[in-house]
Amino acid sequence: MRSLLFHSFTASMVLFLILAGSTYAQSAPSSREQELEDMVRKLIDHVQHLEERVNELESDKGNSDRLKTLEENVEQIKKDKPPAADSAEWKKIRAWVNDDSALRARWKNGLRLDSMDESISLKIGGRIHYDWAYFNQQNGLEKSIGSDLTNNSEFRRSRLYISGKIYDNIEFKTQYDFADGDADFKDVYFGLKKLPYVGNLRIGQFKEPFGLEELISSNDITFLERSLVNTFTPSRNAGFMLHNTMMDKRMTWAAGIFRQTDSFGDGMGGRDYNVTARVTGLPIYEDKGRKLVHLGLAYTHQNYEGNSIRFRARPESHLAPRFVDTGMFPAQYGDFIGAEAAYVDGPFSLQSEYIYARMEGGGAFIKDSEFWAASLQASYFLTGEHRPYKTSKGTFGHVNPKHSWGKDGGPGAWELAARYSYLTLNDGWVKGGRLKDLTLGVNWYLNPNLRMMWNYIYADASREGYANMFQWRFQFSF
Repeated sequence: MRSLLFHSFTASMVLFLILAGSTYAQSAPSSREQELEDMVRKLIDHVQHLEERVNELESDKGNSDRLKTLEENVEQIKKDKPPAADSAEWKKIRAWVNDDSALRARWKNGLRLDSMDESISLKIGGRIHYDWAYFNQQNGLEKSIGSDLTNNSEFRRSRLYISGKIYDNIEFKTQYDFADGDADFKDVYFGLKKLPYVGNLRIGQFKEPFGLEELISSNDITFLERSLVNTFTPSRNAGFMLHNTMMDKRMTWAAGIFRQTDSFGDGMGGRDYNVTARVTGLPIYEDKGRKLVHLGLAYTHQNYEGNSIRFRARPESHLAPRFVDTGMFPAQYGDFIGAEAAYVDGPFSLQSEYIYARMEGGGAFIKDSEFWAASLQASYFLTGEHRPYKTSKGTFGHVNPKHSWGKDGGPGAWELAARYSYLTLNDGWVKGGRLKDLTLGVNWYLNPNLRMMWNYIYADASREGYANMFQWRFQFSF
């Protein structure tokens, strides 16, 4: 139809111009006739171009489909009548919208539930750490340490938790680990926040404020296992802790009293309690943590009801047996001092820890014992990420790839790492042994929830011998 109209228009224009030209030719010079002929040709070309464009539009199936879809949607809207303003459906919607405590669900690296006024925030999460290990050891090592090195696999961690805040000033968390076949307590606590003068109070079972690597979540540590320094960290116990930040979160402090507890949070009784404190600072903090210097100092005093204590350690592989062991030896109490430092400059980072441990002897004829451990690690992100820092806690947090594998079509985040750690449990008549570990690692963060880790460990158990260990972990957390 449109094509016919255009042809009619073209013919009419041509006829009009010819007649006009003939009439005008009787009194006008021939140059004017030439101008009229040129105008006719241009008009014909323009009409042809418009006709071609109309044909293209009419043959565009995509436009036709979209137009058809829009027409169908309009017809459906005409048919669907909205509910009456006083209907039960609208009343429910209004009640939900106006209820400040109503929760909305969303996904942010885990399942989150938030109230409309943001005074209530809940998170449901968990983690799966599945490990494989292969060992190659020097002849005689197994005999000297009294245990076999057997290639094996395990669920290192299998946890579920729920945490959150209520009315802005109450926090809580309850976390259980099922990796050993029973539901062991991990973090089970509640806390009061924004208290006058003292800051925040936490009550229950949680990690004592001691040790940088210990306070970093197992989801976020650089290697499969923490370093040999962790032999002296108290980790989780039940008690009370005050904590807060200072100087616009450039410093943190924490101090608490704890009962030494078992895997279900039950205290040992008697004198088995710890007094622990930690302070951290950021002399350099730039670009939201992309460049920083972290310094920290911690102290814990531990009393031993049975007047005895034991220290032992694996070579940074949970599937390996313990290479060094003091056995039980007399000690009334122990004093531990920990120093920590970290440096981040874009994708490159350094981290170091040192712990000195002094045991008070159990009697007049038992001498005091002194031990120590140290570690130094470096890492580099090939894909440009950096280790994120939590200014509210003075620790490092979760790595989010710039371009996740699968979701964004990117490579994920790739990290190379190396660590050296040393532990001595020899002093005087206590002969627990010395252990040196060199660990190399490759981490692939596919997305914020999934990580693959590969570690190689060279463990030198002093005079006992050495072992080569190859480990792989599949880690999923949410």
